[in-house]
Amino acid sequence: MKKLILILFSVATATLMFSSCSKKNDEVKPLAKNYVLVHGAWQAPYVWDAVKTKLINEGNNVTVVELPGHGSDNTAPSAITLNLYRDKVMDAISKINGKVILVGHSLGGMIISSVAEKIPTKIEKLVYLAAYLPTSGQSLFSIAQTDPGSQLGIAGNLIMNNGGLTVDVKQDQIVNIFIQDGSAQVQNLVLQNYRSEPGIALQDTVSLTVANFGSVEKVYIKTLQDRVVSPGLQDRMIGTAVGGVKTVYQLNTSHSAFLAKPDSVAILLTKIGQ
Repeated sequence: MKKLILILFSVATATLMFSSCSKKNDEVKPLAKNYVLVHGAWQAPYVWDAVKTKLINEGNNVTVVELPGHGSDNTAPSAITLNLYRDKVMDAISKINGKVILVGHSLGGMIISSVAEKIPTKIEKLVYLAAYLPTSGQSLFSIAQTDPGSQLGIAGNLIMNNGGLTVDVKQDQIVNIFIQDGSAQVQNLVLQNYRSEPGIALQDTVSLTVANFGSVEKVYIKTLQDRVVSPGLQDRMIGTAVGGVKTVYQLNTSHSAFLAKPDSVAILLTKIGQ
């Protein structure tokens, strides 16, 4: 009898241990990904705060780049070029072990494209969130001028200062254009953090090749209520991308998806990273 009890105890213990191990194995998360997030024009790193927190809580590494002349950075507008932005992002990537998922919003799309041309082997995926996706020889301004669906450049909403050295958005249109679907709190946050945009980088062109930029996998996240980069322009850029866009997702949000629906953006970025 004692022998039978010992056998049953041993079996029960082994079963419990196996069940415990299986449960632990089921809970193992994928390996951490390195996300590098680049904000757009008239914005700053704060726009990524909620998305960053969610990605980190999933076990990922997240770097948010503050572009020169944005946020707390006081680089003179006359010194700010697209190449300066590119180099700032490349410097951040150089401090990260392994490949990165490089995410650009709006103007950030021009920047991440330039980065990919220089260091394609460091980038696992390029993610364009409501972003300008250029072909070689284009500038942000040259692309934007082909977008009749944008409310940014119409009816005096865009104000050029000092021959284009800085650019402003008409104050009473900032919320309507950038974050019409956001909460009052988020809309106030955008207004409080607004700064004039350095203008030179908006006019700088990119040089992209099939061998470098074209070799990096690209993902586009469309924003269906976008009043800055219209859905129509987003579709056209996706269709002409050098090397093609592998995957396209959609969010029913304004231009500032990371503020309007940060949970949805974080879920998509996590999915893209898998």
